[in-house]
Amino acid sequence: MKRRPAIAALAAATAFALVLTGCGSSTSSSSSSTKTATPKFNAANGAIFNPSTKKGGTITYANSGDWDNLDPADTYYGYSWDFIRYYGRSLVMFKPAPGDAGTQLVPDLATSLGVPSDNAKTWTYHIRPGLKYSDGTTITTKDIKYGVERSLDKTVFPNGPTYFNDFLDLQGYTSPYKDSSPDKLGLKAIDTPDDNTIVFHLKQSFSDFDYFAMLPATIPVPQKADTGATYKTHIVSSGPYMFDSYVAGKSFSLKRNPNWSAASDPNRPALPDNISVKLHVNPEDIDKQLLNGTLDVDVEGTGVQSDTQAQIVNNPTLKANADLAPQARLWYTSINGDVAPFNNIDCRKAVELASDHDGFLRGFGGSYGGEIATSMMPPSVPGATKADPYNFLANKNGDVNAAKAELVKCGQPNGFTTNMAYRAERPKEKAEGQALQQSLAKVGIKVNLKPYPEGDYFKLYAGKPDYAKANDLGLSANGWGADWPDGFGFLSQIVDSRVIRATGGASNLSVKDPKVDSMLDQALSTTDVGAREKIWGQIDAQVMDDAFVLPGVWASTLLYRPKSLTNVFVNNGLGGYYDYMTLGVSTS
Repeated sequence: MKRRPAIAALAAATAFALVLTGCGSSTSSSSSSTKTATPKFNAANGAIFNPSTKKGGTITYANSGDWDNLDPADTYYGYSWDFIRYYGRSLVMFKPAPGDAGTQLVPDLATSLGVPSDNAKTWTYHIRPGLKYSDGTTITTKDIKYGVERSLDKTVFPNGPTYFNDFLDLQGYTSPYKDSSPDKLGLKAIDTPDDNTIVFHLKQSFSDFDYFAMLPATIPVPQKADTGATYKTHIVSSGPYMFDSYVAGKSFSLKRNPNWSAASDPNRPALPDNISVKLHVNPEDIDKQLLNGTLDVDVEGTGVQSDTQAQIVNNPTLKANADLAPQARLWYTSINGDVAPFNNIDCRKAVELASDHDGFLRGFGGSYGGEIATSMMPPSVPGATKADPYNFLANKNGDVNAAKAELVKCGQPNGFTTNMAYRAERPKEKAEGQALQQSLAKVGIKVNLKPYPEGDYFKLYAGKPDYAKANDLGLSANGWGADWPDGFGFLSQIVDSRVIRATGGASNLSVKDPKVDSMLDQALSTTDVGAREKIWGQIDAQVMDDAFVLPGVWASTLLYRPKSLTNVFVNNGLGGYYDYMTLGVSTS
């Protein structure tokens, strides 16, 4: 990602120091505050807009759908990883700072970043003393171990990433719910020699394990409170806020955790007194509420809708309250090789060549939504080559003749019919489907659009292999932002065939190539950074050659910040979202 000038970075750091000053108290007022800043376009992009130390008030979020899951073991949406830091603390976290400074990892529960040994196959962390849950009980490393352990069960928790499943030396271990040991702590891949020390044992060296320690799975869970799939309804908080109400599918709210200690948490200013979240709110209504000031944040962070975008960019007053956030994100369509006739590579290539790439981009906001993607890896991810193997830029509206030639090769000269899944609450994905529907029809491919609920999209529908195949979901709208800013953090969970699970929940909906799996393993064993980054580009090229993915848009997002918000900035470590954990609201 493009770095900001050094002067701007210094100003941002100074402003953020102001935000954190005096945030140790959990009371609803503060003697220190700052004058409301003058709105300016992109003011929260690379710097902190409207810094303040003032506590109090309620910050209100809205979601057009439902959460994938509030449980730290079972959540994988980027906005959820941002939001979860209100009520959960992992071992480490991305630094709460604007721009590229936010890509730096800092200790959270831990006293420092991990200490590697045994050629980076063993990683040791110590946690801060005096940590308490919202119920007043002490947090220990055994609770962190249990949090990771339960996340391994992809039947109970299908949504989360598989990094711990893939890298821990599990020796056949699968789940605490199937563990016959009396204390259900039989996982030998993690040791807790005392209540303040935790040691992870990997089956292979991995120098970036601190990124794993950042995952929500390291949020502690007290075993006695765990009820498996229903734990999401009564989560025990380790962060500055705890759950106050929970109405499934409608709303939930958080209030201050009286047992949280600011002295043990240098990263969270904890400014609002209460946090309110509304679910299943119409996307257009979310935009209207943002503009009229009755809503503070669109939690999904995917940007305003097309009509609202036009309204904002053409109105200087509204535009002054907006930020164009860069993202290491790809909006794309998965082409499922398990669904005929996409089991034939030439039929998949026909989709690549016939697609209206300009129409795809318009559906996501045109120039304010990003740029036409010609391969998988966004240009900001190390190793990206910005290759264009199908000449998308030269044929922005598709190449009908080339696509028809591929249909002849795959034995479908007159085209065929297939279904396309998209998330019902996301108008941009519907627009993506409509653009494909129109462009593919020109070569005889009929596309039936099938909306599915966002919360279960990967778990029960597009991401469940048997369902996708039985319902002819040959195409599925998809999107991916890097778990962390490098080639592995971007690619592994969407191109490795070994992450696909019969139980559903994987983000990889289509890529199945042993060559790709082998290259991923090769990259992890390559110690030279330049050589490793070259392999990421080679993996991208192989996936494109396989035609399992139709790239759409390398994303940027137009975000709107109402005048009510304080401490607003885009955190690049979090994938280009506003940093929710540091936000405050004006109470005057």
